Amino acid sequence: QRCWPPHVLFVPAEVESDILRRVRTLLRELDGHHPTCQCDRGMLRWTLHKKMDQNPSNSSILVRILVKELERAERGDFRHYIIPLLHTLMYTLIKAPCISDELCSRAYDFCTKLLTLPKPFCTIGLDYAIKLKMERTAPGTLYQRMVIAEQSLKSDPYPYQEKIFIFADPELLSEAICNALVTDTEAAQVSQSPRVCMCYVIIHAMQAALAKGCDISGLKASLQDMPISDVEHWFQQVVAAVEGAGNEVNADRDQYAARLEKIYCMILSSSQAGTVWASHMQAIPLPNPNISFHLWTEDDQLWKELVLFIRPLTQSCEPECLSQDQDNFEIRDIISDCECCEQTRFSVLSTDSGIERDLPAAADEPFTPFSTETEQSRLQRKGGIKKKPSPLENVAFLQAGCNGPGAKSPVKPSRRPGIPPEPVAPVQRLHTARIVLLGDDRILGRLAQAYHSLRKRETRRVFLTPRLNLHFYYIPVMTEQPDTLPVVDHIATGQEELCEVAGYLGRADQWYESNINTLCHAIPKLATMPSSPSKHLVTDLFITDVITYYVRMGIQPVCFQVYAVKIFFNDPAQEPAEDVFLTELRTQGQDSISHKDLSTTKKKTTLDGPGIDLTVTYRKVVLSDRTKELVMSLRSTGLVMKAIPTDEAEDLVYLNVNITEIVKINNLSGRSFSSVANKLKTRNIRIRSTEQRPFMVCLDKDSRRVYRNVISVEVSPCLEPSYSLQKTRTMKFSLHQTEDTGLVKYMPKCLLLPINTFSGVIQ
Repeated sequence: QRCWPPHVLFVPAEVESDILRRVRTLLRELDGHHPTCQCDRGMLRWTLHKKMDQNPSNSSILVRILVKELERAERGDFRHYIIPLLHTLMYTLIKAPCISDELCSRAYDFCTKLLTLPKPFCTIGLDYAIKLKMERTAPGTLYQRMVIAEQSLKSDPYPYQEKIFIFADPELLSEAICNALVTDTEAAQVSQSPRVCMCYVIIHAMQAALAKGCDISGLKASLQDMPISDVEHWFQQVVAAVEGAGNEVNADRDQYAARLEKIYCMILSSSQAGTVWASHMQAIPLPNPNISFHLWTEDDQLWKELVLFIRPLTQSCEPECLSQDQDNFEIRDIISDCECCEQTRFSVLSTDSGIERDLPAAADEPFTPFSTETEQSRLQRKGGIKKKPSPLENVAFLQAGCNGPGAKSPVKPSRRPGIPPEPVAPVQRLHTARIVLLGDDRILGRLAQAYHSLRKRETRRVFLTPRLNLHFYYIPVMTEQPDTLPVVDHIATGQEELCEVAGYLGRADQWYESNINTLCHAIPKLATMPSSPSKHLVTDLFITDVITYYVRMGIQPVCFQVYAVKIFFNDPAQEPAEDVFLTELRTQGQDSISHKDLSTTKKKTTLDGPGIDLTVTYRKVVLSDRTKELVMSLRSTGLVMKAIPTDEAEDLVYLNVNITEIVKINNLSGRSFSSVANKLKTRNIRIRSTEQRPFMVCLDKDSRRVYRNVISVEVSPCLEPSYSLQKTRTMKFSLHQTEDTGLVKYMPKCLLLPINTFSGVIQ
């Protein structure tokens, strides 16, 4: 017989007052009242959650205080408090061992009130209201789903998988920082085996549903003595019970608790007997997610990692699909560029290489009564080199990756006439890749290039899009070491200008400013600390925890316009270059010119001043949103196009162009020159050197992306590749149609790069 003693939870008043003081300090930081010690910035939220992890019985107190502060913020119209408090509340609720239904009900009611507010309040309120409703019905659902997805635990009721990819540019970050981050991400997952994570799910579900009626110590001991097969069996039973209750329309919480109690008793039946007394609430750790750290050394490395996430090379494939020696290839050798693959249909796998010597010896062609002219006009096979196929470029490899839950079979089954075809299950997005970029604006420029290339690949051959949810996150990291790259004169940018995107996100989202922008200088300092017993304690618990919190709670994207640039060179034989940029395009005069034009240039500079003559053609932005094309000629020493506004209230769909114009001034002392700043706001612009003098172009402040000997530049919003393809197909049937019609009308036109934050841009 099991009897439970009376258990009264007594909370000292000083504990509640300490938690309230911490929450109020957190809110004061949002008002701009930063702590006296600057090193404490960004650590207030972290220390608050760590305090709850050390004493999980105080989680209910924190939830109650957060709900009260939310209600107070609504009454006092302190809207800038709402989203940070909501994120803190939900993260506490997910990690808490047990929260009463009364507190969940109050939090749910508050989230429903947010539905009447503009974005992003209504969006976040709806998302959290759905989660809270599910948590009220089946306590422990949010914790269970997060662990299953992040640890890629096999579960049919919830078959979702997530992975965090951290990308860092080794030429932008020091070797010490990269090594420290690699060590931290590996150390954070040392003790996280699938068995341990499954035990965490079982114990947390029992404690959340049964509360005081659960002997945590006995349950842990029983699971520890079990073989891995039995642990997996009970894990599947718990997952089925939780997901079954969470998906039911009229699920009853008491029935859910009774079902879990039955499983709980069956687990303890083999090792427990007699009277079992209830134990206090115990902290069940929330395991760190699956994180991989990558040094970004190849242009298509992002695409490679995403393909391997969907379809690992270690999975079994049909013998006829992949060659036997493909498993011996290294990742950098097996993935080749597929820019040459222009075919959009690949349902039929051909084994014909197109080379004559590859034909079977007995493949004699039958006699056909063709004339001599017809026979001579047939295409002849030419001698060539048979290229060894790459596993990730192999069509059968990609098709084999589709053979999962909810995947569509690549081969159509044969059927008898008169029998309707069986419905094919739609492809589901069971994988979520969370890409975290570490660095400054230059790595975001590389991300824009990689994202544009990925979208072009998906337009030609769809594989990732229907199966993968893709999220981008950005953590600014600024090193104080000098740039070792060959820096172009006057193009090197100061440290304060290398994090314009982070500055914009911080102004738009105060919670991002408090938790993420503070890592800009903290990561280099913590990573380069001298070795000490406390070093790994600080770095492992702070840097990894903050990245994990950002990835888990950053659900609101801020979309940045990607711009396409076409560059023409002074050599007519050189093909124009096409590229994209995200933050900035900068031009300046080129000093290295030919000796033939040197004397002419000196005379021109003496008469007209420094710089070169430019013709600028642009579309002016007017309030009516109509296009008004203007042309201006001037002499300039350079210009800067910035896509990131200095004010969060401005739109992200315009370029702010600053042109340094050289003006001649005639006075009594002679001729002199002065510089005047011309400012334009446009989306489409063309700059051309009228005197054919070349200049240089630098993209995204990156000295590795400098174009020389340029005479003309065309800039416009980058079009979504799928839109461009569909537009081209539509134009084939309606040559004189200029407006978007049919499917094109409903497709996104411009390519936007979404970067997740906590609140997005508040309207």
